[in-house]
Amino acid sequence: MAFWLWRKSAPERQPYVPVWLQGEGEQGGYARGYEAQLDEVYRRNPVGLRAVRLVAGLVGGLPIFGPSTSSGQAAVDLVKAGGLLERAAASLLLHGNAYARLVTDSHDRPAELHLMRPERVSVVSGADGWPSAYLYRGGGQVVRIAKEDALGRRQVAHLKALDPGDDQYGLGCLDASIGAASVHNRASRWNKALLDNAARPSGALVYEPGDGSSLGQEQFDRLQKELGEQFSGSANAGRPLLLDGGLKWQALGLSPADMDFVAVKEGAALTAPPASPAPGVCYLVAAGATGAWAGKEQMLAGYTEGGWRFVAPIEGMRLLDRTSGQLILRRSGAWETGIVRAQEYQVAGATVVRTRQPAIADPAGGSTIDVQGRAAIASILAMLRTHGLIA
Repeated sequence: MAFWLWRKSAPERQPYVPVWLQGEGEQGGYARGYEAQLDEVYRRNPVGLRAVRLVAGLVGGLPIFGPSTSSGQAAVDLVKAGGLLERAAASLLLHGNAYARLVTDSHDRPAELHLMRPERVSVVSGADGWPSAYLYRGGGQVVRIAKEDALGRRQVAHLKALDPGDDQYGLGCLDASIGAASVHNRASRWNKALLDNAARPSGALVYEPGDGSSLGQEQFDRLQKELGEQFSGSANAGRPLLLDGGLKWQALGLSPADMDFVAVKEGAALTAPPASPAPGVCYLVAAGATGAWAGKEQMLAGYTEGGWRFVAPIEGMRLLDRTSGQLILRRSGAWETGIVRAQEYQVAGATVVRTRQPAIADPAGGSTIDVQGRAAIASILAMLRTHGLIA
C-alpha cells in the first residue's frame, strides 16, 4: 500500500497532445494556439517582449558554479553555452515548459545541451503514469526520444512552470496575457490607421439625384475605386472631396469611441517631445512647444512607427489623463481638466445630486436655544455651501 501512494494512475497509454498542437483558431476574438499567441504577445507587443527579455536576460546572467574538477567544469560549460539559460527561461515564461536534450559526441561523451522548441514536444506516459519518453515533431516527422539512454543517463531535462491542474506540463503566461496583449495591439493598429488618415471622422456618400434613380454597379465600382486611391491613407489626408451629380458627403461625427486612441493621454501637457517614445503613446502639446512639436500647440501628438502624427482638437473631444485619472474636455476653444457637467447624478436609479438649491439661513432667534444643536446645523449648512449644493 505504501508503494501505491507514490504511484500515479495511468488510465490510457496514448501520448498526450497539447492544445497548441491540435490546430490554430480563434475563440472569443483572441488568438488560439501557441504560435499565434507567441506572435501576438511576444513578437508584436512591446510590453510582452520587454517583460520576457528582462526576466530571461537576468536568468541568463546568473553565475553558475560546479565541482572543481574537469568534469564539473565541462558540465558548467555545457549549461552556459549558447545562451541556454536565457532561452530556457523564455520558454518557461511563455510556454510553461523547457526541454533540453543531451547530445553526445562520437565517444558517447556529453557534447551539447540542445534546447528543443516546447510546442513540438509531447510527453509519453508509461504504465505507472510517469514520463517514459518524449515525442518531438519537426520537418514532417515524429522522433521518439527515450527518457534514459543505455547508460542510464537522462536524455531530456524537462523544466516546467507550476500548473496545479496538470501532472506532465507546466503553465505558461500566454493564455493569461493574450486578452490584454490583443487589446493593446489592436488599439495600436487602430490608432495608427486613424492617425494616418489625420483622424478624419467617418462619413458616408449619399446619392440624392432628385429623380429617385440609383447608382449603377459600374458607377458604384468606379466611385469606390476613386475613393480608395485618392482619398484614403496618410498621403491623401486632408484632401478636399469634390462631389457632383447628386452626391453628398454626410459626416458621421467623431465620437469619443472614434477617438479612443487618445483615451490614454500620457500625463501633463508637454512643450517638447519625449526622447524615446513608444509607438501608440499620445500627448497634449502645451504652449511654447519646440522641436518636432513646434507650431502644434493644443494639438494631440501621437507617436507611430512613421514618426509623430498630430490631430487638431475639435469641440467636445474628451481625453483621459493617464497620470491623474481626470477627464479633459475641449470646450469653447480650450482644454478643461477635471470638470464634470450634468443635470443630475443618479446612483442605482436614485437621484443623489441635482442643481443647486436656494440659500438656507443659519438658525437664529427663538425662545429656546440649543447652542450645540445650532452649531452643528450651522456646520452642515456651511459644508453644503462649500460643495455648492445650496447658494
